[in-house]
Amino acid sequence: MASTVLMLAISIFAGLLLGKLKVKGITLGITWVLFVGIALSACGVNLNHDMLHVIKEFGLILFVTGVGLQVGPGFFKSFAKGGLSMNIMALVNVALGVGITVLIAKLASQELTDMAGVYTGAITNTPGLSAAQAAVGELGIEGGQERLATGYALAYPLAVVGMIVTCIILRPKNLSAEPTSMNILNTPDKPNNQSVKKGGILLIPIFVIIALGIVLGSIPIPVGMKAPVKLGLAGGPLVVAIIAGWIGVKKGWYGTDFTDGQGVHMLREVGIALFLAAVGLGAGADFVANVSVHYMWVVYGVIITMVPPLLVAGFGRFVLKMNYYTLMGFIGGSHTDPPTLAFANTVAPEGCKLPNTGYATVYPLTMFLRIFSAQLLVLMA
Repeated sequence: MASTVLMLAISIFAGLLLGKLKVKGITLGITWVLFVGIALSACGVNLNHDMLHVIKEFGLILFVTGVGLQVGPGFFKSFAKGGLSMNIMALVNVALGVGITVLIAKLASQELTDMAGVYTGAITNTPGLSAAQAAVGELGIEGGQERLATGYALAYPLAVVGMIVTCIILRPKNLSAEPTSMNILNTPDKPNNQSVKKGGILLIPIFVIIALGIVLGSIPIPVGMKAPVKLGLAGGPLVVAIIAGWIGVKKGWYGTDFTDGQGVHMLREVGIALFLAAVGLGAGADFVANVSVHYMWVVYGVIITMVPPLLVAGFGRFVLKMNYYTLMGFIGGSHTDPPTLAFANTVAPEGCKLPNTGYATVYPLTMFLRIFSAQLLVLMA
């Protein structure tokens, strides 16, 4: 256990240090934590994988809770103005990913069940993987769950890079001219409840949100298939945090210095650091060996990752003239990918909430669609 905590600390420290390096003004930021974790685990360090799994899920919960609170006060205003079009784009993005996955399976003579695993890794969606594995279990496909996990693990690391590269490709030449705020996101600052100033009291609403979010994410939603879908440990807390941030500021229970203060910012950053470190340390042990056998799965994963957002986000950028910071959040949210949002927040100027808003606007619907589509691929096999 001690060695696992040590490796987590080293991964986060070294990754954050490397994240300060820039090449032509571009950096991968906190995403380096993932790659340091992969490198350490590939070296054969001793790790407690059950502990890593818990830390990964808890880190993700902290991250999405922070994001939800930050965007909550202005979320429904932004949704009313541009959220519908963004969710339609997210729907098209999911449909393209599924279509490309089926096309690759047919053209490359791959089992669609295996490609479902690659698909969940290419969209960095762990709940989708779990749903696909449950569907495989229901169908009694021998060895299917293990192959799904292998496909996921092979596609995931480069999927993170692929989405960040997509953001870089769509980056405007004159980034300084890009607006960093929008009128629809301006929310009046309400009087603060004095208890918010106390650190211990600050944590009470946070963990109430997390508890309610976990309950919501655990509720099965029947969709007429062999297995129901769920919002999961990420989707549930995000939805509850958005609602809590919106209602709390609107009712005056707390101010925007609570929902967007240093405490919530720290919560978000600690969460994503723990998540990335745990993912990297858990994926690296068998990564090299699996790549040598299934190296084409990595290639297929990159195609599934990059083609849909390049087409859809490219349309949003050049046809709909979407704000670039919002667009980066959209790319992360439409792939349910926290590292892309973390990257977007390193690119955006301090105080710019547009990446978080773009991410949170499409995340809930996308999460549902990704889980549903992963199961659909298995059932189509």
